[in-house]
Amino acid sequence: MDFSHLPVLPKETIDMIDIKKGGIYIDATIGGGGHSQLILDKIGPEGTLIGFDQDMEAINTCLEKFKENDNVILVNENFTQLDRALDKLDIDKVDGILADIGVSSYQLDNAERGFSFMKDAPLDMRMDKDNVLSAYDIVNNYDQAELARIFREFGEEKRANRIAFEIIKARSINPIETTLELADIAKKVLGKKEKIHPATRIFQALRIYVNKELESLNKFLGIAVNRIVPGGRLVVISFHSLEDRIVKRFFQEESKDCICSKELPICTCNHKAGLTILSRRPITVSDKEKNINPRARSAKMRVVEIL
Repeated sequence: MDFSHLPVLPKETIDMIDIKKGGIYIDATIGGGGHSQLILDKIGPEGTLIGFDQDMEAINTCLEKFKENDNVILVNENFTQLDRALDKLDIDKVDGILADIGVSSYQLDNAERGFSFMKDAPLDMRMDKDNVLSAYDIVNNYDQAELARIFREFGEEKRANRIAFEIIKARSINPIETTLELADIAKKVLGKKEKIHPATRIFQALRIYVNKELESLNKFLGIAVNRIVPGGRLVVISFHSLEDRIVKRFFQEESKDCICSKELPICTCNHKAGLTILSRRPITVSDKEKNINPRARSAKMRVVEIL
């Protein structure tokens, strides 16, 4: 299985991160190395690229891809470990960070990873295979109320209670072991009238919950802005509204000199703006790119410059 994929918003990414030759840059979710290659082409051999990924298969792919590049450092960690990794490398600040959030094309296409409802495979959905909790554990062990909460909170699924009920009913006969078994339950409840596949939202919810994606994103953003030099940039690409909402809210708050309640007569927070928002509206994919790379259609890029 090839881990390569088309990098999303390639020109926009390179333009917005404003790469300086010889600089130090981080690809916080290196995946197949598509964005990293574009960065390397700009920083030159005197620059440094640090690539993070919690998926060892991605790291192995990039070890091979960049074996001729002496200026690439690969870190098999979740991007929430950015502080620890940079301290180990004795690097205080970097010139820019890119984070392309979410599941990669490789993970979707590799059936055995259990991310896709289009291929039959064991329920898994772990980006880090050392993670103890899998989608199978949740689907077969969580009670109806907790399943419904996960589908509603992380998948924005309106019929979460009914789907949870049907899961409990099905697993009382036999464990739900595969992706298609779970997808069939969603079809039974939702039918085929929607524009998207009826299993889309519950698979999204399970993946986010298993990998603690929203919690990790919040933590990462707080770390990243403190590790970029003044004038450096943070570029985040997200693929669904929950992620984009977190990024938007964080950037808005960190761009203000005061985050006190409007009801207070004077400022008591002593908060200072740490960044400037460069993309008031998210940068989205062109029709041309959608035709070339349909999976990029929901991508939203937000960019800030550190003060």
